Amino acid sequence: MNTSEPALREIEELPDLGIPLPDGCRLSARVWRPVDASEHPVPVILEYLPYRKRDGTTARDALTHPWFAQRGYACVRVDMRGNGDSQGLMSDEYTEQELADAVVAIGWLAAQPWCSGSVGMMGISWGGFNSLQVAARQPEPLKAIITLCSTVDRFADDIHYKGGCLLNENLGWGATMWAYSSRAPDPALRPDWREMWLERLENEPFLPSVWLRHQRRDAYWRHGSVCEDFSAIKARVLAVGGWGDAYKNAVPQIVENIPGAKGIVGPWVHKYPHFAVPEPRIGFLQEALRWWDQWLKNIDTGVRTDPDYRAWLMDGVRPATWYSERPGRWVTETGHATARIPQQTLHLTDTGLTGSGGGLSATVRSPHHCGMAAGEYCAIWLGPELPGDQRADDALSACFDSAPLPRDMDILGAPRLRLRLSSDRPQAQIAVRLNHVHPDGASTRITYGVFNLSHRDDPAEPHPLPCGQPIEIDLPLDHIAYRVPRGHRLRVAISTAYWPLIWPAPHTAELSLTHGALDLPVRDTATDDEWSFAPPAAAAPQQTRALRPPNHVRRMETDMTTGKVRLVIEDDFGKQQNCDHGLITGSAARETWTIHPDDPLAAHGSCHWTTEMERDDIRLRTETSCEMWSDATHYHLRARVQAFEGSEKRHDRTVTDRIRRDNA
Repeated sequence: MNTSEPALREIEELPDLGIPLPDGCRLSARVWRPVDASEHPVPVILEYLPYRKRDGTTARDALTHPWFAQRGYACVRVDMRGNGDSQGLMSDEYTEQELADAVVAIGWLAAQPWCSGSVGMMGISWGGFNSLQVAARQPEPLKAIITLCSTVDRFADDIHYKGGCLLNENLGWGATMWAYSSRAPDPALRPDWREMWLERLENEPFLPSVWLRHQRRDAYWRHGSVCEDFSAIKARVLAVGGWGDAYKNAVPQIVENIPGAKGIVGPWVHKYPHFAVPEPRIGFLQEALRWWDQWLKNIDTGVRTDPDYRAWLMDGVRPATWYSERPGRWVTETGHATARIPQQTLHLTDTGLTGSGGGLSATVRSPHHCGMAAGEYCAIWLGPELPGDQRADDALSACFDSAPLPRDMDILGAPRLRLRLSSDRPQAQIAVRLNHVHPDGASTRITYGVFNLSHRDDPAEPHPLPCGQPIEIDLPLDHIAYRVPRGHRLRVAISTAYWPLIWPAPHTAELSLTHGALDLPVRDTATDDEWSFAPPAAAAPQQTRALRPPNHVRRMETDMTTGKVRLVIEDDFGKQQNCDHGLITGSAARETWTIHPDDPLAAHGSCHWTTEMERDDIRLRTETSCEMWSDATHYHLRARVQAFEGSEKRHDRTVTDRIRRDNA
């Protein structure tokens, strides 16, 4: 492979390049490019997001985009319509309008005199999603993408539903967007900032109401799910993910379904790998440069002969809600990612998890606070968000333990649990955790899956369970790469609740298990690193002046009078001034998730965000809040947005909604 360092080019920055759209809307772009790009045109790398280039993503932008620009690229960070400093309104995520705007922006950028005509698209999370979705539209200039922490199936693997279960992240992330999209443009860039701000506030949708109206895998979710037709993607795809992230499954799916795609999965949470945690970080920028040079500049960098799949096989460690590093090693697979990993079957029996089988007659009826050790669905804010010791949840579950392992076991892929069961209720859920049990009893979650049993035949056509009659289910758990040490045990823990990760079924169900088998993808034990990456590199970090330090809190509370159990999450992201352009911003988020162990209808979630922006004598603040509860037949939502300029309230709007439960 070509590892030589290219000569660095002098670059310039444009803070507010306007990209015109056919309806007259103007998108605002921040651009880093070589100063001589007009004489020596360069490819464009586009990152297209709603997360505010002026304050929301400035820290990571500073580390990333100038680095590529110095190596002969024009990096273009675009605020989507209705966000940040761009005009217009946003109605939802991944809309036809969003994707059409991106195609227009790609064509416009490719036609600029400083662009060579080739475009790449890159992004994490939302930007990873729409990179795939835009690639499926095949705009001619788009030659390659790098998608990070994304999904190929918007219903099965986003923040809304998982296994047909309603994720509470549906409300939590809706609250985040309620706060993000209600912020004003930077007054230094938009003389009409106040008019734009008030228009956004008046028209901003409360997105959980939209998402809850689609509780099955209908056309709404099929739109933007590239798994509907992987063959539509002709651009070259590098997919990156992290085991500490929610989006663990897309990388192997992409590698196995898109010809020429490559995949990398490290131990990371929802961050770019050159500054992610847990360590080890990698030289992601160097790896991305090899990708761009190959497909945007036609330089042979050797990426075509790289292993198809490179994954960090994590050593089994003690449970903790946060890790600064995860020991392990890099392993590689060529061809079909993990599909060819041999399967080892273990049977769920009345005597535990065995290789030889046996009878099974077990019941599961979990208290509704089971799941408090699950951690965040998507670890992102760098607080105590990872799954901790599972023993408390194990005690509320049906558990099946193996004998001590005679040798190290390297699991690489997606375990699958096959079960025969019956339910005493027409609506029921199941949560399955694969745990690593240490000799002293500590329990580390390896991977997990959840399933709304009404979706057992078809997520597009759910239907109630036949009470008391056996059914067969096949439940895939999330992909993982994990070593269970010799002498330790495996545990399959099965529960009928997983709060606060998923919203509970309307009634307490009891499941009877009569057969179960776990198929484990077990790889030959790795002895050494099978790949090595360059150490992380980055451009100079942005300079800020701290005005309030960040702080993260996560605590459980039990009301000894009512018996209700509550999880409280407080994320203060601090307040700081950008030393480059002077804007002052701050934010804080609070979530509370409450349930009674014996009453699923006691479930209640609430979220509250405070955001601040200051420039010169302008002082802006928004307070956004929302809550959700349910009865046996309906979900109930209430949300409010208040906006202040100085001490004057500029906007105050409350929305309420009532949505029928659909086989949930």
